Amino acid sequence: MAIISCRVKNNDDSVIQLLNPNRQTIYFRDMRPLKDSRFQLVNFSDNELRVSLSNVSLSDEGRYVCQLYTDPPQEAYAEITVLIPPGNPIIEARDEVLSEGNETEMTCTAMSSKPAAIIRWMKGDKELPGKPKVELTYDKMYTVTSRLTFTVSKEDDGVPVICIVDHPAVKDFQAQKYLEVQYKPEVKIVVEFPQGLTREGENLELSCKFRGKPEPQRVNWLKVDDDVPSHAVITGADLYIENLNKSYNGTYRCVASNSIGEAYDDYTLYVYDAPTTTPKSTTATTTTTIITTTISYPEINQDSRAGEGAPRTVDHAVIGGVVAVVVFAMLCLLIVLGRYFARHKGTYFTHEAKGADDAADADTAIINAEGGHTNSDEKKEYYI
Repeated sequence: MAIISCRVKNNDDSVIQLLNPNRQTIYFRDMRPLKDSRFQLVNFSDNELRVSLSNVSLSDEGRYVCQLYTDPPQEAYAEITVLIPPGNPIIEARDEVLSEGNETEMTCTAMSSKPAAIIRWMKGDKELPGKPKVELTYDKMYTVTSRLTFTVSKEDDGVPVICIVDHPAVKDFQAQKYLEVQYKPEVKIVVEFPQGLTREGENLELSCKFRGKPEPQRVNWLKVDDDVPSHAVITGADLYIENLNKSYNGTYRCVASNSIGEAYDDYTLYVYDAPTTTPKSTTATTTTTIITTTISYPEINQDSRAGEGAPRTVDHAVIGGVVAVVVFAMLCLLIVLGRYFARHKGTYFTHEAKGADDAADADTAIINAEGGHTNSDEKKEYYI
């Protein structure tokens, strides 16, 4: 609806009339000579003539004249511009399903508007430049078509592409289309066990995480430049190896593939030495070590009275105690004998020498020496 108002200051009872762009009288004072019921009188007074126009069409556009009958006549003009909003925007895509890295093209059309609409493109929250084309139709209205070309990535999957139409007659006029992008798998190996270093004797559990579009149908485990251990267990995307040793060192690879391509991730296994624990030393163990390294008694057996369940460490302790006592006694005996002999050192005479002084020859000396020293004061000689 349009409102046309004619206002006059200090009117001297002159007649006011309203003319259309074809100079036809719409209203003369408060009378309507033009037989067009779309024009209705809103207000009339000596100073104002106000008229409404409903169901405005493009033919109503033009310059309207407000005329005051004076000598000479006075006129004022009002320009009516008819705004015609476009129809619903139409968005079309060349490709319904796209592959990662491919280029695609989309078009958006806003038809039969006045003035010409302006089309903008958004992909997600990012604005993209399009190439507009404007056409003037036979009924003096405009059709605008914008063309958008861009390359898609896997991140574009599920992202909306929005065609926004800017026009003074409408607000928030838009259409959108969601992208469907297929891409090769993304692969990542996760260590489920152990959480720390991998050591000899432990188990290893690896899980292969992947996603792609379409969903990968094949997942393989392999060892780079070697074979996977024969006792390794592969269940779907999981790899399990028991009782690790250093021969299993190497690079393990998980490969996932779909119709677009394949991808992989590597895990390098290094098996560390098993942790060592030092046993606590005890008195019995120390005594056993002394016996083994110093004295060897192969004929000595365990005491049968200890029973079958008696610990070996108790027998060793008893044997060690007995041997220690014997050794100690022998050392004491040697010390006593040594002191005894040290106190009885002196001069000793033999019986052969007693008859030598008065004998004429050796035989006489021997005869004289026999039994001739019963009263001798010399010390006797003992042999032990």
